[in-house]
Amino acid sequence: MPSAERGVLWAGWGHYAPDRRVANPEIETELGLPAGWIARRTGIEARRYAAPDQALSDLARPAGAAALAAADTGPGEVGLLLLATSTPDHALPPTAPLVAHQLGLRCGAVDLAGACSGFLYALHLGGAHVRLTGQAVLVIGANLLSRRINPAETASRVLFADAAGAVLLRPSDDPRRGPRAADLGSDGAGYGLISVPAGGSRRPWAPAMDPAETRMAMPDGPAVFAAAVEGMVGSGQRALRSAGLRADEIATWVPHQANARIVRAVGERLGLGRARLIGSLAEFGNSSAATIPLSLSLAHARGAPPVGPVLLSAFGAGTVWASLVWSP
Repeated sequence: MPSAERGVLWAGWGHYAPDRRVANPEIETELGLPAGWIARRTGIEARRYAAPDQALSDLARPAGAAALAAADTGPGEVGLLLLATSTPDHALPPTAPLVAHQLGLRCGAVDLAGACSGFLYALHLGGAHVRLTGQAVLVIGANLLSRRINPAETASRVLFADAAGAVLLRPSDDPRRGPRAADLGSDGAGYGLISVPAGGSRRPWAPAMDPAETRMAMPDGPAVFAAAVEGMVGSGQRALRSAGLRADEIATWVPHQANARIVRAVGERLGLGRARLIGSLAEFGNSSAATIPLSLSLAHARGAPPVGPVLLSAFGAGTVWASLVWSP
């Protein structure tokens, strides 16, 4: 089948969240915050933290296995695994080949470090691979951020969490299925808004280094808020124009679960009041690239999959943003 006549299906979803549930009172007590402060500021009630013996691959693997099972897809059908993560098992090698091996796959496999936008970049690239080759693609978004949090920094401590979500993409003989439009962008002027200051080639790890320098830093929360809203709104508008759609024609909106105030502001400015919002923020917090596939997998598990057209939106460190319009 010519690639122009090939559509892309969300054939199966899966997710994994660690067992340890960390509710707001635990963090509020440790940081000396008033009761209810976190929920009022972020919309988060709880989040999940991985066990001490779990690594990123231990979250990604069960999510990927669940997606494969839901799609009734055998290992030999998968031509590519894309793992969107900012917290791999090791700095080197990439974690995706290990996850592919653990799942019994013999295919291409690579990590994508796109921060909170990583899953949408991976979904876009995975859809293109399906259309070009006709092969199935497993896309996983996973992060283990509890070990990147600076315990003393309120801004990151209250938000971030650990989770994984996955989707199995398959070719369809209906070219109308799959991505209708995409807008990908970045602005390196905001490179330092969210960062892990040390541990890379610019500032290598050293024995005498303050451990706080290897933890996530978000020193200017209002600047992050403004950049996230502007980035997601502008990107969403461009994606809608490219798809030839008005905001009131979007049936389902799946934004990155950053915090409730950002989601609310973006939805209002885009005019998405009529769209059904799919999210997981209150119970699972912000697991960066995992939030969108986690939210969609949970929706499918509840028997409430998205109705198209679907708008997916994300913004993350770098700064990097993405919007996709998808017909499921």
